[in-house]
Amino acid sequence: MRLLEWQGRRILAEAGIPVPRGDVASTPDGVRSVAAAVGGPVVLKAQVPVGGRGKAGGIRVAQDPDQAARIAAALLGSDLKGLPVKELLVVEATTVRSEHYLSVTLDRRTRTPVMIYSPRGGVDIEEVARTDPGTIRQVHIPPLEGPLSFRLRRLVSLAAPELRRSLAEIAVKLYQVFTQYEANLAEINPLAETAHGLVALDAKLILDDDHRPGDQFAGLADAVVDPLEADARAVGMSYVRLDGDIGILGNGAGLVMATLDLVAQAGGRPANFLDIGGGARAERVRKGVDLILRDGKARVLFVNVFGGITRCDEVAHGVVEATAGLALPMVIRLAGTNESEGRGVLARAGLTPVRTMDEGAAQAVALAKEAAR
Repeated sequence: MRLLEWQGRRILAEAGIPVPRGDVASTPDGVRSVAAAVGGPVVLKAQVPVGGRGKAGGIRVAQDPDQAARIAAALLGSDLKGLPVKELLVVEATTVRSEHYLSVTLDRRTRTPVMIYSPRGGVDIEEVARTDPGTIRQVHIPPLEGPLSFRLRRLVSLAAPELRRSLAEIAVKLYQVFTQYEANLAEINPLAETAHGLVALDAKLILDDDHRPGDQFAGLADAVVDPLEADARAVGMSYVRLDGDIGILGNGAGLVMATLDLVAQAGGRPANFLDIGGGARAERVRKGVDLILRDGKARVLFVNVFGGITRCDEVAHGVVEATAGLALPMVIRLAGTNESEGRGVLARAGLTPVRTMDEGAAQAVALAKEAAR
């Protein structure tokens, strides 16, 4: 669950981390009211869950409430990097002396939280890691110990001495947010040095979708609401849009990922990731095919199923029923439980399944290239 900036900012403020004065608004009049309450120049920030908002025109400065309302009228309802702008965060403009990066995330290799600090904030930390890795400090935090003082001193050792105490205090509070909200990532970038101390000018929080229920999650909503992904999640499937033209349907995340890799190695580009899960019956398969068709990008459908608790004949029935009357080319590979029955279902529908994943990937790529001509 990825939160919008205004939600993350409120969580940081509740934890005692300084943030600029302001609020979120969804109408030009609402933006005018917030700007008037703040007083002075304000920054309007489009609330969409993507990076690079400033370069895309999604972050604007207004000198007074009327100008803020005019900018809001242009931004609200527009698209920013393909996402609709429905809300604007309006905050006081801040004079920045220096920008810092601070985050807590999960290191899946060591299975522990890791705190990351850099005195080079305001840009992608990945770019800093590539061009100037010496300006990044990473400190792993054993969950049973937490951010003890000696770890915090190591974390902020790259900062100017006069900032280290404040940075350490904010780092402790950010770690508390990370654990309280069972997050995968809690990030402040930039954490700005101002005349009044350190201020979090941005907030990025990604919560674990499998977090335990709790009052702290009340009112929080995923910022990324893709209709197809939401529909898939509602019926227990996992769907992710991709940029290619080969629709992928499989059972099990590992098998689907392997299918994506094989298609890419064969020179093709998958249109999606779709895991229908284990034990899928014909109706579930039909819904999965429908998701791919609704996306509208697939020139070919590649079905790759290994039957364990999933029955290949059920998958075959679902594919045949979902694609009846369609001219969409298909490549189908079935292996495992009731494989021969599934092949019989396909044969009666005039379909011949492939024997191996590699054969299926190569055939799907060839069909996609032919359809693109």
